[in-house]
Amino acid sequence: MRYPQGGGLTHEQQAFGERIRLDAAERFAAGASNAEVAKDLRVSVRSVQRWRRAWHDAGAEGLRSAGPVCVPKLGEALFAVLEQELAKEPVAHGWPDQTWTLARVKTLIGRRFHKSMTLSAIARMLHRHGFSHQVPARRAVERDAEAVSGWVKETWPQVEGPWRRSMPGCASKTRPASR
Repeated sequence: MRYPQGGGLTHEQQAFGERIRLDAAERFAAGASNAEVAKDLRVSVRSVQRWRRAWHDAGAEGLRSAGPVCVPKLGEALFAVLEQELAKEPVAHGWPDQTWTLARVKTLIGRRFHKSMTLSAIARMLHRHGFSHQVPARRAVERDAEAVSGWVKETWPQVEGPWRRSMPGCASKTRPASR
């Protein structure tokens, strides 16, 4: 199952699912059918069949949550080191400008921690830790802010023209003048 935000189930969601499965185990022991259990717990019959097999093979312990599906490649301690590295500017790591890209972060992780991650995994990890993507403002180096503001105040109103018509108009398609 995929999750749109890139994460798995929270601890509370895992505990809720485990309670439902253990409730199903009690019903299995009482002799309830798969359809009855599915209807009572509001889950699919297919899930109940899968749970019954696990209960038959390993008992109620077979229905307990196994925890998170995967362990992150960079734990909290390594991510703290990565955060310190990101606080340094990209120029300090040998790039010509001051822009952190996912590809550069991937290269940094490879160099620093000898681990390989996909760009989407890096994006999810950074987002999970509060980072957001930002696009730098594209402005000319030789831009003159005073000249731009003067042009906007003086020249642009003359070029733009009046906003309203000099006389009222009609948007009706039935009037001949509007055709």
